[in-house]
Amino acid sequence: MTKTHLQELITPWFEKVPDAFFLSAITASSIGILSLLFVYLFTRRLMLPGIQKVVTKLSPERIGSLSPMLTKLNKRIACLLCCVLFLATFDSVYPVNAIAQEILKTIGQALLIIYIGFIISSIVSIAGAIYNQLDFAREVPIQGLIQVVKLITFIVCSILIVSIVLEKSPTYILSGFGAIAAVTLLVFKDTILGFVASIQIAANRLVTYGDWIQVDNYGADGEVIDLGLNTVKVRNWDNTITTIPTYMLVAGSFKNWRGMQESGGRRIKRSLNIDMNSIFLVDDDFKTQIEAAIPLQEYIRLGTLPDPVSNLGLFRRYAEGYLKQHSKINTSLTLMVRELQPLNHGLPIEFYCFSEDKRWISYEHLQAEIMDHLLAVLPVFGLRAYQSVSGQLSPADGADMAGKPSIKVPNNAVQGQHQ
Repeated sequence: MTKTHLQELITPWFEKVPDAFFLSAITASSIGILSLLFVYLFTRRLMLPGIQKVVTKLSPERIGSLSPMLTKLNKRIACLLCCVLFLATFDSVYPVNAIAQEILKTIGQALLIIYIGFIISSIVSIAGAIYNQLDFAREVPIQGLIQVVKLITFIVCSILIVSIVLEKSPTYILSGFGAIAAVTLLVFKDTILGFVASIQIAANRLVTYGDWIQVDNYGADGEVIDLGLNTVKVRNWDNTITTIPTYMLVAGSFKNWRGMQESGGRRIKRSLNIDMNSIFLVDDDFKTQIEAAIPLQEYIRLGTLPDPVSNLGLFRRYAEGYLKQHSKINTSLTLMVRELQPLNHGLPIEFYCFSEDKRWISYEHLQAEIMDHLLAVLPVFGLRAYQSVSGQLSPADGADMAGKPSIKVPNNAVQGQHQ
């Protein structure tokens, strides 16, 4: 055991005491340990918190929200200073033999590298948190890049620690990576793919926090709550969480509803199947009967109608006029009522428009309100909705059964139906 400089200074205190060398060594080591404890408590409890308070006063809202991260950083900096002090004063303070000296120095150097890696990780996390406070952070997320920087930092720290333990140069350790490159690529395959996907997602703004995405292959349909290096978390509308590999958003396809949310409306695209046997040409008397039931002229310019016109043509024009005058429909976007290809279950009439309110519940209520109204006015135009009926049929029209005014179909139209 070699005598250190501090031990030589305090040895005269124990000249008249038995085992003076042993007691002086214990005292020197105790002084060194207490010094480390004092430095840790001073920096951890007084100096660094004081600096944090001063910095927080500059921007209470932004920096105040980072308080947990700053507290963790302060603790790691205090530990780093203790490691530096331990290594710097080891030869002068701690009287140990050669083997213990080598072991303790190796442990101190490893801890120094570990805390440097932790500090870099904390700084990167704080920088990411500051970035997330910016307005455009939701559009260009960098969570994947932050995780990559942390991963690289800890890989480098691990290489340095192994080189210290083996007493080899880091270049010697790196040269051995060529032999295990295939294994490394296999182990970190998802991480590498996720890293590349994170760059593409951030650069192309494919998806960001709060986006409503739909990935059918994974059963995901909800809001993005986390964009990580390896996984993307989606909170579905039933409050379940679906985890999707990040690279699958680039390798596969998904639906992002952000465009709808940023646009002027949410699309309504519904159709009714009309019984083709209920379609006929109408005359002026029939139009008069319709006007007695609904304000037809408020929605249709009768003077612009072709002659002759069918009851389905009147209904299409009425439905389009009804949608144009609806207060909750965005008329600046596409609005139309059209006929689709006739099928064996009737003639589909499609209603295509956009709701101004894009919220889910309001949108569904508006859609139901429109369809309820259009279904209710079908008998007024002498039309019937096609449906596959089972069970007992009512002997009269639903409008008659409900006490509503019924529209008399012209005789020639009835005759045409039986021909």
